[in-house]
Amino acid sequence: MKTLRREFSLRTFCALSVCAVIGLCSCAMSAQRNDNQQSAKLPVEQEAAKPKTGVRKSEVTDPNKFAVIVAGVGGEDAYKKKFTAQALRLRELLTAQFGFAEKNVYLLTEVSAAGAEDGAREPDAAASKPATADEVRKTFAAIKSAANAESFVLVFLIGHGSFDNQQAKFNLVGPDLTAKDYAGLLGSLPGKRSAFINCASSSGEFIKPLSAEGRIVITATRSGSEQNATVFAEHFIAGLVDFAADADKNGRVSLLEAFTHASKLTADWYKQKNRLATEHALIDDNGDGVGHEEATGGDGSLAKLVFLDSKQLEEAGGDAELTKLIARRQQLEEAVEKLKARKSEMKPEEYEAELERLLVDLATVNQEIKTRQKK
Repeated sequence: MKTLRREFSLRTFCALSVCAVIGLCSCAMSAQRNDNQQSAKLPVEQEAAKPKTGVRKSEVTDPNKFAVIVAGVGGEDAYKKKFTAQALRLRELLTAQFGFAEKNVYLLTEVSAAGAEDGAREPDAAASKPATADEVRKTFAAIKSAANAESFVLVFLIGHGSFDNQQAKFNLVGPDLTAKDYAGLLGSLPGKRSAFINCASSSGEFIKPLSAEGRIVITATRSGSEQNATVFAEHFIAGLVDFAADADKNGRVSLLEAFTHASKLTADWYKQKNRLATEHALIDDNGDGVGHEEATGGDGSLAKLVFLDSKQLEEAGGDAELTKLIARRQQLEEAVEKLKARKSEMKPEEYEAELERLLVDLATVNQEIKTRQKK
């Protein structure tokens, strides 16, 4: 009798799992690729090898997304222009491609936009501020007053960093801010949903101070001792709209896919230059303060479900109830990934029971979404 009950439970679990997977696949395939989309502009260094974009332009603007892009001190004219160009390119992608409201994207640079090297469009004067510690604090204060508990905040640092065996810093115009400073600024915001991407040298030391629940932390290096200038930023920014980065071919590039793609291209760059690699990117998104060079050790489960585009808002089509359902689906998908990351720590029967519960809820929500969309 026990055997029959166990077999019935397993069959039920498998059936529900299949239903949930079908629902997920159906939602994923609803995103249509725009094969005629123009390739993203790349930095001059990669201009000859422009990738085909696998990401379509967002049709709506999401007022609940914010971004802070900081191009720090370059030290040399070449770096000043390069950092500014990369910052401008990222801002252009966020506002023109991913549905970020222009007023919610804060750009801080060392040099004026006219010093950019890749031809990215120049923002209006009010959109660009000097990359100083004071302006960084003012920016976070502005976001704090405008954001809410459900807001998503992206922080993207491009430039040089330092580590003196005690404190990790990102180089700004004038006094620098430490990793702990940025952790405090992010912690002061009303929501937990954020991504902190530090593309500077010595950035690996930012992992532990910035690590937190609901936060994705990506660094260009794995330690403070990797102090040479990095190339990770240009590959990551380009990867956000690179068809090759879209590993699951769903027409969207997640932060995990962009990280994985950029890590590979960075390693390839050093091989092509016949140089010893002096940067190894890390990702931490499970809040344990330990970064990894790939999706392992519990990391990557959140980043694989986070996208910079506004597809969910487009899918809702202004329907408030549908918006809530889609948000609930996102929460359940994240819960499933977090559970998978903890599988080795759980008893098999506890893991299966929790997974079954989540998949049933997920299948139910997917059905409710389909029903609502047909109305």
